[in-house]
Amino acid sequence: MAAKTPGSLLEDQWRDILSVHARTMCEIDRALHPHGLGASDFEVLDILASASATAAEAGEQCRVQNIAGQVHLSQSALSRLIGRLEKDGLVERTVCQEDRRGVWVALTEKGRDLHSEVLPLQRAVLARILKG
Repeated sequence: MAAKTPGSLLEDQWRDILSVHARTMCEIDRALHPHGLGASDFEVLDILASASATAAEAGEQCRVQNIAGQVHLSQSALSRLIGRLEKDGLVERTVCQEDRRGVWVALTEKGRDLHSEVLPLQRAVLARILKG
């Protein structure tokens, strides 16, 4: 068997990372599916919950642009996802008064409650897979 080159070692490491990511996302999807959420839905709710937890008051809004920088979705996919969450009553969108092009998103009470309910499920998957 030929010795591994630095390039092939990097390739192996990269494929391992992708494998862990894919496996983790699938497990989170399975755990959250009974609650009507997928892994990406949860990520957006979690980002919004974190933003409101660090804000001066609950219900603090987050710009869609800021969310886009934290999730691995295209702008259009994120917009569709937020639209679904809004339709389900989990988030609400408002137009930024200072910049009409900007859109703010905030968790609703229903969204906060669902996030609190499923947070332990998501964290359990992370603990099981990432702590191996």
